[in-house]
Amino acid sequence: MRATSTAVVPASVQHVWDVLSDHEGMSKWGPGLSVTLTHPGKPDRNGLGAVRRVSVPGPAPAIVEEVIAFEAPSRLGYRALSGVPFRNYSGDVRLIATQTGTEIVYVVSADKRLPVVDKLEQLALKAISAGLLAALVRRVKATS
Repeated sequence: MRATSTAVVPASVQHVWDVLSDHEGMSKWGPGLSVTLTHPGKPDRNGLGAVRRVSVPGPAPAIVEEVIAFEAPSRLGYRALSGVPFRNYSGDVRLIATQTGTEIVYVVSADKRLPVVDKLEQLALKAISAGLLAALVRRVKATS
């Protein structure tokens, strides 16, 4: 299963990349969000192999993610190591220069589990994709 959300922001690809690839800066994306880098990537600290721990308010467990694609300044991919209710959950964000700024394409995906909950999982993935994109767009606009 996969869900895709897109938006165009009036900012350069480099600016959007700087916001997107700053894992600890994700703490500024939403109220109560706390992000720590538990393992640096190589050669870039936020790059390939970096592991981030994302904590949200409430009783939910922290989400631990590993960066699996880091193609500055156009693509960042990650996969969940723990803390999500989906099997093989991953995200992939692509940045594309446009005449008016940057198109952000945010894709989240996970394996299907049971046909009975397939529609619910698909709706949840769409909500996650749209929510993450909206938070990124707000942060980019606030820092432009």
